[in-house]
Amino acid sequence: MGVEVVVEGLTKSFGRQNIWRDVTLTLPPGEVSVLLGPSGTGKSVFLKSVIGLLRPERGRCLVDGTDVVTCGEHQLYETRKLFGVLFQDGALFGSMNLYDNVAFPLREHTKKSETEIRRIVLEKLEMTGLAGAEKKLPGEISGGMRKRAGLARALVLDPQIILCDEPDSGLDPVRTAYLSQLLIDLNAQIDATILIVTHNINVARTVPDNIGMLFRKELVMFGPREVLLSSEEPVVEQFLNGRRLGPIGMSEEKDQAQIAEEQAHADAGHHDGSTEDVRGIVPQLQPTPGLPERAGVRRRMDRVMRILHTLPQTAQRGIIESMSEADRAFYGVGAPAGRHGRDGNRVTGTLPLSEWRG
Repeated sequence: MGVEVVVEGLTKSFGRQNIWRDVTLTLPPGEVSVLLGPSGTGKSVFLKSVIGLLRPERGRCLVDGTDVVTCGEHQLYETRKLFGVLFQDGALFGSMNLYDNVAFPLREHTKKSETEIRRIVLEKLEMTGLAGAEKKLPGEISGGMRKRAGLARALVLDPQIILCDEPDSGLDPVRTAYLSQLLIDLNAQIDATILIVTHNINVARTVPDNIGMLFRKELVMFGPREVLLSSEEPVVEQFLNGRRLGPIGMSEEKDQAQIAEEQAHADAGHHDGSTEDVRGIVPQLQPTPGLPERAGVRRRMDRVMRILHTLPQTAQRGIIESMSEADRAFYGVGAPAGRHGRDGNRVTGTLPLSEWRG
């Protein structure tokens, strides 16, 4: 299973420019998480800080117990072996075919024989849907195939954590859907911890177990998808609906006067140019039939049910309504509080069926 990443009070600046401050979150092991935020909020900087490519000024980032902010170079080198990284452009070597691109980390960081390398490379190419394309050069294939090749290369050292920096950038909606399915399928097969940085609303709503959002140089929220998708936090609701109406502006956050003016226009019936309202807890993407169930889904649901009674009533109703009948029965929704989840932890505060249906 993937390892846990614990971030505590992380602060990063470049000179006098503060990028974000006091970021605290936990990436649960074996679950898929997404980090959202308007352009320029430092999402990619956060990825580089997690892997130790950038050193924040304050705070801790514990990767399997090792603080990558303060550890020495040798320990950082060893910790980085836990990671696989998919960069925005795939970061493939243009003069190498796909086979040699994917084999590169194995040749650089291991002493495996070419026979063993070939077995691993072909396995990862098949896993990412690139079987038979190993002799092609990056310039001869589509952007979607380059992304998948970059992902195959990220997988060859069997990472426990996979970081994806805007994997959907430059892809059309169809290729983005295929890549999203691929990430879910990989998680089902290897149970790795995955963190995706994206602007894509559909990816954010359908792929992850957990969602976080950076805004105004701070982490606004981070938690299970059910909590964020049912949140009434203005900036989260605005971003997940792709609306102009809300705190996020074109270049920076809006002042209260501008927000009030836009709200008045909206109340008067002026359309703000956004797409159809898509709020609510939509179904999560499932692994391709024939693959194992994702263990992270049950771990997340156990966590959601433990905190359900702390959420606003509207959020509680939305979460329960989004659950399958089997999950409602399993967690005792409609039964007296105090039922135990599959992990043995006590589930409290569930709503009676008569209340949420009413």
